[in-house]
Parts: sequence; structure tokens; C-alpha cells
Amino acid sequence: MTENRIKKALSRLFEKQRIVFWYDEKQELRDAFETLSIENVDKIEIKNNEFSIKYKVLREFPKQQFLLYKEAKQPEPLQNWLLDVELAHTFFRTDQVAIWLAEMELPNEFTELVELHSAFFGSQANTQKEKSDAEQRKQALKPLLSTDDTLSQVRFKMLAVAAGATQQGDARLDVVLELLFRDLSKGRNSTYQLIEQCKLESFLWQQVANHYGYESDTPSMKDFVFELFKYCYVAELDSGLHGVSADDDSIKSQHLNNNALVFFKRWKDSRLYQSDFETLSAQCETVLNIEADLQNRDLQEILALDYFKVIDQKVIHELVISVAKRTLSQGEVALCCRQRRQGHWYSEFEHLYDAVDVASQFFALLENVQLDMASATEAVQRYTQHWFKLDQLYRKYVYALKVSSQNTLLSTLTEQIENLYINKYLQPLSNSWQQHVDDMDSWQVSDVVPQNKFFSRWVQPYLTKKHKICVIISDAFRYEAGEEMVSRIRQEDRYHAELSHALSSMPSYTQLGMASLLPQDKDMPLQLADNNTATIFMGEQSTQGTDNRDKILKTILGERAGAVQAKSLLEMTQVQSRELLKAHDVLYIYHNRIDHVGDKMQSEGEAFEATEKTFADLLKIIKKLANANANNLLITADHGFIYQNSTLEESDFLSKDVTGEILYNDRRFVLGKGLSCSNALKRFTAKQLGLAGDVEAVIPKGIQRLRLSGSGSRFVHGGASLQEVIVPVIKIKKKRTSDTRMVEVDILRGSSSVITSGQLSVTLYQIEAVTDKTQPRSLRAGMYSETGKLISDRHNVVFDFSAENPRERELKLRFLLNHDADAANNQEVILKLEEAVAGTNLFSEYKTLRYTIRRSFTTDFDF
Repeated sequence: MTENRIKKALSRLFEKQRIVFWYDEKQELRDAFETLSIENVDKIEIKNNEFSIKYKVLREFPKQQFLLYKEAKQPEPLQNWLLDVELAHTFFRTDQVAIWLAEMELPNEFTELVELHSAFFGSQANTQKEKSDAEQRKQALKPLLSTDDTLSQVRFKMLAVAAGATQQGDARLDVVLELLFRDLSKGRNSTYQLIEQCKLESFLWQQVANHYGYESDTPSMKDFVFELFKYCYVAELDSGLHGVSADDDSIKSQHLNNNALVFFKRWKDSRLYQSDFETLSAQCETVLNIEADLQNRDLQEILALDYFKVIDQKVIHELVISVAKRTLSQGEVALCCRQRRQGHWYSEFEHLYDAVDVASQFFALLENVQLDMASATEAVQRYTQHWFKLDQLYRKYVYALKVSSQNTLLSTLTEQIENLYINKYLQPLSNSWQQHVDDMDSWQVSDVVPQNKFFSRWVQPYLTKKHKICVIISDAFRYEAGEEMVSRIRQEDRYHAELSHALSSMPSYTQLGMASLLPQDKDMPLQLADNNTATIFMGEQSTQGTDNRDKILKTILGERAGAVQAKSLLEMTQVQSRELLKAHDVLYIYHNRIDHVGDKMQSEGEAFEATEKTFADLLKIIKKLANANANNLLITADHGFIYQNSTLEESDFLSKDVTGEILYNDRRFVLGKGLSCSNALKRFTAKQLGLAGDVEAVIPKGIQRLRLSGSGSRFVHGGASLQEVIVPVIKIKKKRTSDTRMVEVDILRGSSSVITSGQLSVTLYQIEAVTDKTQPRSLRAGMYSETGKLISDRHNVVFDFSAENPRERELKLRFLLNHDADAANNQEVILKLEEAVAGTNLFSEYKTLRYTIRRSFTTDFDF
């Protein structure tokens, strides 16, 4: 040991000690003592002068620091006249253990600990890397140590460092185990081998036994993981694995305890260790044969479990059967799906749960629907108030089906929904509606705004008041999607939206719908082109394409009116978009995703995926315009569509029983002159359609299609079905002040505020129903000591109940107390509800409720 290192080591000791003893047993460091000089430290050699030394250091100079050197080994206690002084102070040693003690600033009572675990400090380090690793361990350990650490605490901190937990607060058994589990999940054993090399494995397993109840003659990390999974799984069930009684000792997994369950849940829910948990869960699922055990489990018994992926598969399987057989009510299915949302694997199975939930809603709604209509006006009214919901649920189911890619699992439900949607809803509704269409002398419905009055009814009032207005037109954005869009807009802060509807022009196809939405001029009537293009002219001006519509807007309204493609708008900078709005009083924005996808035979099956993407597109457009200082917006569509996911039957097609001068053919309409047709089709003259010229239109009745090679047949429009001709009109206003808030949640105190066992059941109550503007609240709930230590498992819960019935907005939670709760016995503890601080990993306190733990000593016994 060099003189410089001796001085540094002694200086560190004198930072905390007044008197330091130095026994030079090998009599080789006298020169170092002689030359040593430490500021404010007096040196004295012990040489048959013990009494005078004691008098000097204790009486004469009670505040002076002293280095007492003896060129011999330490005397036996009975011969040591300075023993009392030694016991009150410390030693300086010059062997390797002493050096490590000095480096760690540990007193001599830790000598045996350092000797036992010398490999931790590098006693077995031979290579440069091994020496470097040992040095890093020492550097990591030192800041974790405290002057009042016990032997066990220092050993624990060494264990934590060996496992790789080097941050303050990480010297905990749960953190060490999580890191060891990570190694196990990756097929590595290097961390545990280091713990063994440092002779810390016995201490580790002692701690695991003390905290979690795991004991084994041959403990191993793999065995502990299997026992942990088995215990936590069985602990939540009425019976043990494979039907064995839950009271049978053979399935009690070494009789692990509540602390094990609390630790397990914390590990399972940790984002940091998510992949480790999933890997080990899969291994345990196979070894424990969980799939076989689940075969005879009741749905309700496993509904709260999420320890194995196969549990979700079992739950979904049972839900599919129950929904198909109608053995669970729609409310029960919704409750099951909602409960699973808190599960570990929910994100992986989300679309399957959505499919099951939506299917149940669809069946319940269809069972009670009445499709009678006394008039066309009543038909439109009932469709926009009630019937559209079946189209919406059908879309949501098909979307969930496609995104989940689980056609086989959902085949029974899919077959039922397809059959019922088409045969019990779409066809009967269309047939009843067709009777009113057949009676029409012209294409109009009393009390329903026609599409060619859109501008005068909804746009002109803004211009009259000198207000700017932006009109977003999304191709084939049908009414049911518009209704959902309104809800999504309302959920955005400071946005208000109202839903109305209009009757699209006939035939219900893009060219005519887009032309009808423009401002109309009696000197420039709409007219079908006398050719095979199906183009619509306004006077002499074609309405096809954004450029032509921009010209028409400017012709009728002036230069402060214009049109732009949504794609172009979204690509603009904020400065460019603001300049665009500054230059216009009325701006039409054209968006095309649904029709673009649906009108192609190769992609028509993706129409509902396109609808989902359209929601996101429209929100982007709305916010882009709002950021460019637009306050008033309208969203509408040129037409809707009919879609069925299944392949059409032969009977769904009509032969082209139309004669005359045919100009244009489509799946749902024919344009021409002098047309005549069978009773299976309905003919309209240009005048009946509100158009100039002599081009007529023929449409199939109901939902039947015309044959047309090279064209899709599942996604169609152009006809007169309610799904095709009722288009949404959404009125949007950007507000100046915030208008959204989160629901309030209360903690309902039970009959007692005293906790007398190892668990606590609590009911949380959502005070009001969730609406578009009163939004869900996510909370983290746990029990804490007065010092802020978590003493239970923790629950992450979402309050998004929309039920009006207060009892349906209650959520029951069970908290399992861990071993840290023992220290809080006969003390107050706190149930805390916390919510995440947006953009951070921090949580703020939402609400609290105090309890007192008063547990009898008998609760410590396992019988």
C-alpha cells in the first residue's frame, strides 16, 4: 500500500472519526507513519504509554484528532489498556480487506462481511475486464452506503449492485428479482453466476424465503418463477390446477404469500419488464399446462385473471359462443369486455373484444327494431334517429373482424351477422323504403333538405352574416359515419359539433353529388352530359374536378370563393394555410378516401378500414383549418353507399333489362335517353331528378345490383337506398374557451375505516356518466404508509362508464397488503388515487381516504 493511498485512506476515516488506531503487525510501515502528515491530526506512537495517551486524548484534548500507531499486532482484550477507546472509535488496517473497507468507508465491524464476499471487490479478478468490472461494482456500491447501514443492509446493497441495480432506492428484493427474471427470459445466467461467485446466493434465497415464502432444498430462479406463476394463478381460483382442491397442500406452491402476489402483479404491470414477463409467462403456461386447466373453468372464474395469454383466448372463445347462442345479455357481454380492458394482453386482443361486444350490441338492437314506415319523411326520420345504428354496428364489426385477422374464431358470429344484416335489416328496410320511392313523382322527400339546397341552407347564412365558412366534402362519407364523427369532434377541447342530414341527388354518385353541393344558379342549371362520361355540367361549365368547381365558385360568388384538395391543404405550412383562408370567405375542401378505395374491385373490401382512416383525416383537416383561424366549418358528403362483406348471391343481381339509348352503365344506375325498363327497376326523367336536359336515369329497386364486368359489387352506390342517399351535414364551431373535463370519482367508505386483515376491498364511484364533453379519467390506486411507502398492490383503472344508472358506475377493487404494511400496524395508512401528469412519468394526487391498520398477531400464522 503506497504512502499516498495510506494518507487518502486515513483522511477519509478522519472525516468521520476523531481517533484512529493503526496496528502495524508486520512492522513494515514505520517509515510511512514517520513521514505521514495530515492536517489537524496529531500522531502518537503507542509504546508502553497507554495511560498517558488515554489521559491526553480524552481529558487534555477531547476535541483533537489523533492517529495512534503501534508497531505490533493488536493486543488481546485483557491486555489492551486502550480497549474502551478502540471500541468507541475505529481502526486503520493495511491488508486488502482493510483497503476495501477504507475505500467503502466502512468500519471494522464489516471486516468479516467483506472477507466473505471478497469476490465482489475483485479478489478473483485476473483479466483486465474482471478487474474493471470489480472496480465498477465498488464505484456503484459506495454511493448507496449509509453510515447507519447494518450488515444485512450492506449485503443487500451488494446483492443489488451484483444484479445490476445501481440507483438509489433500487436496493430492493423486487428490483433484484426483476433483473434476474430478465436474464432468465433471455436465456442468460451471468448475473446469477456473479451472485454465486460473490457468495451472495444464500442471502438472496434467505430474503426470498422471508419475503415471499419460497423455500427449496435446491432453489433456482427458474423454479421460483414457475412456483410464483402457479401460486398467483391458483390464488385467484376456486380450485387448484387441473381440478385439485385449492386447500390441497400439493398445489400451494411452497405456500407463497400475499407479498408474492403483490410483487408478481407489480412485475406483470411494469412497462420496463413487459417482454420478460411475457416470455416467462409463455414458458410457465406450457410447463403448467394452463390450457388444459382452463378447459373446465367457468368464464366468470377467470374473468379477472391475466397472467397467461391463453386466458384471453379462453375468455374470447367463451364470449363468442355465448354471444352466438345469446346466453349472455348485451350488458353482461359489455361488462366482460370492459373488465378485460385492464388485462395485460388486452392490446393484442382488443379488436376481438370489440368484435364480440359490437356483435352483442348488433343482435340486441336488431331484435327490437321495427322497420315499418308510414311515409318517406318518417322513414328518413327513423333512419337518422335509430336505424342507422345497425349500419354503424355492422361497419364496426366488419372492421374489427378484418383488423383482428381471426376469421376462423369469429366465423359463427360473422355468418350470423351477415345473414341478419342482409336478410333481416338491409333487404326488408330497402324493400319498405322502395315502396315510397316508387310512389314519388319527383326525387324529393317532404321536410328533408335536398342536396342541391345545401349551399343556400347551410353555407349562405354564414356569408350573409359576413362570417367565413369552410366546407369539407368527403366522398362517400355516409350518415352513420357522420354520426360517429360528431362524437369524435365533440371530444376535442373547444370544438362543438351538430349533426343534420340532407337527401342526396339521384343517382347517388360522385359527379352529381359534388355538383349539387355547389351554389346553384337558375341561369346555370345542372345537367347530365349527353355522352358516356356521366359528367355534370352547370350551364356550359363542367363540374368535374377541383379546378372546375373552383371556377364555378368564383363565377357565382366572386374571387373570395375557392376550392382545394384536402391533400394540398394538409401539405401547406401554417403560414400558407393562413394566407389561403385570409384570401377566401368560402372555401371548399375535397377529401376522397372511402370512395377511392371502395370503387375499385381489388380494394372494395377495405371500405370500412378506409372509413376509420377518414375519421383521422377529417380531424387533421379540422385542426389544420382551426389553426389557420377558421372558426366555422361544415362537413358533408356527395353520397353514401351500400356494403356487404360477404360475396353476393346470384339472386342479388338483375339482368340489364333496360332498353333505349344507353349512355352510361354502373352497378346501381343507368343513364340514357328514351329508356324503358322492367318492374324491377325505377325510371326517373331529368325533370323528376331536378335536372335540365333530357338524359334519364334508371335504378334497380331495393339493394340489387346490375351486372357490370370488371367492377366491384360489394361496395356500391348510385341507387336510392337510405344508406346511399342520406348524407350527413355536420356543423362545427371552434370555441374560445375550454369545454371538456374529466369525470369525477369518489371513494365510497365502507362500514369501517379499520383494516384487520391482509386485504382491503374498496368501491370507487364515478359520479356522472361519460359524455363527449365529460371524458374518462384514468387513475392509479394504491395503499400507502404515512411516509409514502407503497404497502399494497396497485391498480390502474379507467373510469369511462356511460351508463345513467349510478350502480353501473361503481368499480370494486381489492388491495393486497404487502410485508411493508406490518410496520404500519396500529397506524393510519392512506388510500391514494393518483393521475398521470401529461407528458411526464409523474403522478399527482387526486383523492385520498385514510384507514387504520389494526391486525391481530394471529394473522401472522398460516393456519
